[in-house]
Amino acid sequence: MPSKNTKFYSLVLMAADILVLAGVFAIAYFVRTQLDPRALLHTVYAMEYMIGFVIIAPVWIMIFATLGLYSSNIYSRRLVEWSRIMLGTFIGILLVIGWEYATNIHIFPARLVALYVLLGSTAAIMLVREIIRDVRNEMYRYGRGVSRVMVIGNSAATTDIIDSLASDHKSGYQVVAYAGPARLLPAHLGVIHYSRVEAALKDIKKLRITTIIQTDLYDSEDRNHLILGAAQTSHIQYNFIPGEPEFYTGKNTVDVFLGYPMITVSQTPLIGWGAILKRFFDVFVVLITSIFWIPLFGLLAIAQKIFNPGPIFFMSTRLGLHGEIIETYKFRSMIWKYCGADAATIFREMGREDLAAEYEKTRKIENDPRITKFGKFLRATSLDEVAQILNVIKGDMSLVGPRPIIKEEKKFYSDRAPLLFSVRPGVTGLWQVSGRSDLAFSQRVELELYYAQNWSFWLDLRILFKTIGVVLRKTGAK
Repeated sequence: MPSKNTKFYSLVLMAADILVLAGVFAIAYFVRTQLDPRALLHTVYAMEYMIGFVIIAPVWIMIFATLGLYSSNIYSRRLVEWSRIMLGTFIGILLVIGWEYATNIHIFPARLVALYVLLGSTAAIMLVREIIRDVRNEMYRYGRGVSRVMVIGNSAATTDIIDSLASDHKSGYQVVAYAGPARLLPAHLGVIHYSRVEAALKDIKKLRITTIIQTDLYDSEDRNHLILGAAQTSHIQYNFIPGEPEFYTGKNTVDVFLGYPMITVSQTPLIGWGAILKRFFDVFVVLITSIFWIPLFGLLAIAQKIFNPGPIFFMSTRLGLHGEIIETYKFRSMIWKYCGADAATIFREMGREDLAAEYEKTRKIENDPRITKFGKFLRATSLDEVAQILNVIKGDMSLVGPRPIIKEEKKFYSDRAPLLFSVRPGVTGLWQVSGRSDLAFSQRVELELYYAQNWSFWLDLRILFKTIGVVLRKTGAK
């Protein structure tokens, strides 16, 4: 079952794997070149060898990630983990050998170095992971890093789950509160009891709850939605363990927990490894494209000073991940005195009630009189949004994601706002490549919510490539 520390544990394993591989590569090279008097097949200096490792290491980690070695489903399955470590190291060595054969660029100075790396990395990674697992279990024993759980239900399964979690310190879960009939709660556990679920949900923050486990559906649909909504609003994990097989359908994650089938309802796939992969991808793309956007920043800054006197950037207050306030960058396209002011108010001051009504209805204007001539060029080419790369670097935004909204727009998302805020906003997104300003506001909301629920790495790639085409065609840009 995913916990609040799954992402951190994955990062620890990843860092440990990189360090172990670096150590094994170094030892293998030293043993063969310094302790073995036999001649080498190829002359590979130590610096060249370590540069080769730096290139190899990210590929090796990607292989491990593809095999699920940083997934929480593998952590407790020791034999599966070991077999995948062996497979991952073997594939890694094959790729290095294949690279040497195809390019005639040698990384290993002798065949034994490859063998040493294969055997050494497999054994060392297994050993280090066992040590990390033991350290984690000991931390759980003393209450460090555990997930604080609220259990909700009224069946025998509820009692069994509470009792099992309380008796297993290695589970990483501490039952803090229970909502349901008092007769189902073992008295000796010292768990806070609530007879009504509504009262329990009000104390989520007070009790520092990080996970909700619900074992039964209430007859009231509103009550069930209240529980899930409370989890989403508090941005904590929600798990449902049903008693009938009819619940084991849909796109939710299905697992077995303490002998019971469990459905994990996630707001978005962008949790755990998905979030890590997306952040790495953002940083990687920004770095490799810096030779293009850094000069572009300079040219746009000069052009702004010439054609649009005033501040180069416009800082806009928006809602980001988890609804937190962020300041987004844009190359200023409006007349400075209108920047940051309420659009409807400005239009009424201009005597343009028609524009005020249009904005309040659609949240956009066909021909906005606040935009300067150079600003129209920036918007038509979407160059004004290039400045948001700075937000990506800061970590406030992602390259792809929902449009960052202003606080006043939150009401238009109703009770679905928590889902929108479960992912970082993006420089571009699904709505931008699906019609942009030609879409009604309600359609944009549906597209952004769809993206949050159906994210994948390949969806991001498709959106980025489509964005290039949309910008070049100036489709829907206003």
